[in-house]
Amino acid sequence: MTADKTAFPTRRAAAERNRDKILAAARAAFADGDTGISMAEVARRAGVGMATLYRNFPGRRELLEALYADEVDAICEAAVIEDGQSPGAALITWLRLQFDFISHKRLIVSELLEHTGGDGPASRRAQALDAGRPLLTAAQQAGEVRDDVTLEQVFDLIVAIAKIHGTPDYLEPIIQVMLDGLVAGR
Repeated sequence: MTADKTAFPTRRAAAERNRDKILAAARAAFADGDTGISMAEVARRAGVGMATLYRNFPGRRELLEALYADEVDAICEAAVIEDGQSPGAALITWLRLQFDFISHKRLIVSELLEHTGGDGPASRRAQALDAGRPLLTAAQQAGEVRDDVTLEQVFDLIVAIAKIHGTPDYLEPIIQVMLDGLVAGR
């Protein structure tokens, strides 16, 4: 009995490590721009067998959804005002995270849209908007950010800029102009 009690948590921990390895391998592959990566290649890069891969992610869609969900969850958790930080600065920092996410994860998002018909990204967008609204409201109430824009409008601008083809050096001044335009009184 004692062996069974200790084996179960060990198996669960190993399963969690395998899941994390699979996600890390898939995340790295998509970060490299490898949209054509097969499930077999993900398993190979993660150092797990196909059965382990499919036990965690029955198909490509589930893998993409997990990647996307993890990223959105991290962005939502980052929607905070740190001690000593102004609400406007917190919002701008968070919006930059949004831009980085969208511009670097557009391959995942576009493929996920192909596999889901658009439902997954839309619900995650709503989740991110809900997380960011208190930042925008605080920045607007502090008079640091224009009060005539909604977070939906700001997101749409970020998405539009992220769709522009170009290097990060090319896109940086464009996103900076947009962020500067949010500052109240400009």
